[in-house]
Amino acid sequence: MGKSILDFLNTVDSVLYYPILIIIMAIAGIYFTFRTKFVQLRLFGESCKLLLEPSEDKTGKTVSSFQALMISTASRVGTGNIVGVSTAICLGGPGAVFWMWVMCIITASSAFMESTLAQIFKKKTDDGSYFGGPAYYIERALKAPWLSVIFCIFLILTYGIGFNLLCAYNLQSSFETYGFYKNHMVNFFGSQISLVAIIVGILLTVLVAYFMLGGGKKVVRLTEIVVPFMGIAYVIISLIVIFVNIKNIPSMFVTIFKDAFDFEAIMGGVAGSCLVYGIKRGLYSNEAGVGSAPNASASANVSHPVKQGLVQTLSVYIDTILLCTATALMCLSTGAERSDAVAGAQYVQNSISTVFGSFGPIFITTAMVLFAFTTLLGNLFYVDNALAYINHKKMPSKKTLDIFHVICAVIIFFGTVIPMDAAWALADITMGGMTIINLPACALLGGIAIKALKNYEEKKKAGLPLTFKGSEIGIPEDELDLWK
Repeated sequence: MGKSILDFLNTVDSVLYYPILIIIMAIAGIYFTFRTKFVQLRLFGESCKLLLEPSEDKTGKTVSSFQALMISTASRVGTGNIVGVSTAICLGGPGAVFWMWVMCIITASSAFMESTLAQIFKKKTDDGSYFGGPAYYIERALKAPWLSVIFCIFLILTYGIGFNLLCAYNLQSSFETYGFYKNHMVNFFGSQISLVAIIVGILLTVLVAYFMLGGGKKVVRLTEIVVPFMGIAYVIISLIVIFVNIKNIPSMFVTIFKDAFDFEAIMGGVAGSCLVYGIKRGLYSNEAGVGSAPNASASANVSHPVKQGLVQTLSVYIDTILLCTATALMCLSTGAERSDAVAGAQYVQNSISTVFGSFGPIFITTAMVLFAFTTLLGNLFYVDNALAYINHKKMPSKKTLDIFHVICAVIIFFGTVIPMDAAWALADITMGGMTIINLPACALLGGIAIKALKNYEEKKKAGLPLTFKGSEIGIPEDELDLWK
């Protein structure tokens, strides 16, 4: 029975990504890139400047542009940067790294579009904070609230269940390299599970429940501190490993590009090729176009919606170009053996141990703990916005949210005791469902985001205040809660 379910999930996963999602993502990314005149590259410098802008609100009730970026980055930057990249290389080949880069640059334009639209159609709560996301602009684009509800259900399944199960699995898998992991096996509902995995699951469940019951502002403060620290530390360690193996860099890049353009091998088994694995794991890692980051973007208090759209493109680059690349180059430069058996945290741990010895695996486990914890909290932040839409566009009561957060925390436990294939397939399928709904809606509303971008650039060129009103680009006031 279990094998039949797993086979079914893997089949759906394969068909969903090839050919459906590959085509949708590529077309949408290229379309947005040309419509915005390569905004993700052309205004990269402007994006960096906006990141340092002080908060527009001094009361502390709203989220700044930087804080919103950190929330979305907390979800993007996670175990996928380590385990996702490792899995793609071990199962798909080194060429997967190249396709991650390509999709990152292309889909960064999708990140701009979805986050700008989320800002334009955001809502304001009674306490003065903001919320919103794809559900609101999907309703506006297609005049179909029922589709927004389906999107919200997919989002809840993805971030409340799929991603959290996978995140928990990835974390516990980083302990497999230690002898005590396999030395303490117990019977768990008919399966042999490491006691370590069970303990990790219990601790994660308790900690996530504790922080989520403390309120959303704690999530903001925690991610604002932890995300930059863990990202910088990880990159520094990766650079040290790469530098030690610098003589291998030229041959490593030859391997990446040779494998990426081995179309005979790709066509011989597309679903398991470096092309598909690069796209799947790249999408899982940076989430551009999935419709998740706009939930954080909508919460930011900025003077012009385009500001947050530009800032969110940076999150995609931080995730893929910086952190995913750090993992890939670190692993490939060491020449550590890659195979199905070590796919995941173990391949990264084996690679880093060639330079740092026994400290290497410990560092990766520590990074995984920090990555996983902030990812889990960031995921549940997104879920709250989906619940708000389903609840007649109003945030549910604190009691309702607390109950839901406790349920999500309990679900996290099961991620530490399920098979790897099941964890990845569930996350891929639910995330794919979100993307299939979100990107076409962004395309239909593309004209609004383009007009907003033009409005921003014209005002900046003329030296005018960078403020915004919906009427300036032809949006009727009765269609907006803000920007009037």
